[in-house]
Amino acid sequence: MAFVTRQFVRSLSSSSTAAASAKKIIIKHVTVIGGGKRRVVPPGGQRPGEARGISTPSLPRVVEISGPVAAATGHTVMLVDQTEDILAKSRKGIEESLRRVAKKKFAENPKAGDEFVEKTLSSISTSTDAASVVHSTDLVVEAIMENLKVKSELFKRLDKFAAEHTIFASNTSSLQITSLANATTRQDRFAGLHFFNPVPLMKLVEVIKTPMTSQKTFESLVDFSKALGKHPVSCKDTPGFIVNRLLVPYLMEAVRLYERGDASKEDIDTAMKLGAGYPMGPFELLDYVGLDTTKFIMDGWHEMDSKNPLFQPSPSMNKLVAENKFGKKTGEGYYKYK
Repeated sequence: MAFVTRQFVRSLSSSSTAAASAKKIIIKHVTVIGGGKRRVVPPGGQRPGEARGISTPSLPRVVEISGPVAAATGHTVMLVDQTEDILAKSRKGIEESLRRVAKKKFAENPKAGDEFVEKTLSSISTSTDAASVVHSTDLVVEAIMENLKVKSELFKRLDKFAAEHTIFASNTSSLQITSLANATTRQDRFAGLHFFNPVPLMKLVEVIKTPMTSQKTFESLVDFSKALGKHPVSCKDTPGFIVNRLLVPYLMEAVRLYERGDASKEDIDTAMKLGAGYPMGPFELLDYVGLDTTKFIMDGWHEMDSKNPLFQPSPSMNKLVAENKFGKKTGEGYYKYK
């Protein structure tokens, strides 16, 4: 009888432990790696020792997750970047963004708006040493330059210092999440968390689940996204996820239409705005996004699946990028800007 009792107690204990381990993680403490806009490696690569990159206005500024979004929803945020100067600029950007939000949200009560800004800023800390701060965080969101090797090295290093329960997430829009997860020993606690710019206004978050991502991790990230007031959608680890997988081939098909001489870029833009109701034509959007950014994404996809007709490179885009004509940010792309 005693033996049966012991077995029963052990069974209950085992079930209790399993149930506890299956519980979702309530994310309250967030570490964001990368204080500014995400960057891609420029043509020709990165010079040794140089923090060089091309700002990409189409990609989410994850600093805004830490500002008027996560911190404003009761989360504590640790913002990490390479230098104090970058962090100071990031914090200034956060404050400016918060004040814009407060001006609209508390139009009739400016004092309450000031309190909102101060309270949110008090929830944000900064550091230049990621390894020293990830031990006490529930979620690490990476938003550094779009370079697989650099991202993988970062995750491999942080994996040694982060708590066992900590979830790792990348905000990449073009790289394979599975490849990043494989740099760590926590593949089951690794996923993609893709926000859209401007983060305070855009409701969508793509939650990317790899074959190794546990259901507990996935549900924890869905709950976190909802806590931020976002609308999460789920996607497998496919190139471009949902939005970019549909958007980028559409943009490239517009370029091919133009390259074949079937229609002018001006008429293509006009047709999509007036015929499809789009706010911008494909060439206007390409110039806004940055031709270097689109080329970077396409090159990566082409490398993964060179036979896919949707992933073929564009001669006209390659020529413009080689001439450093990236679009609005350089004054010229498919169109010229004063």
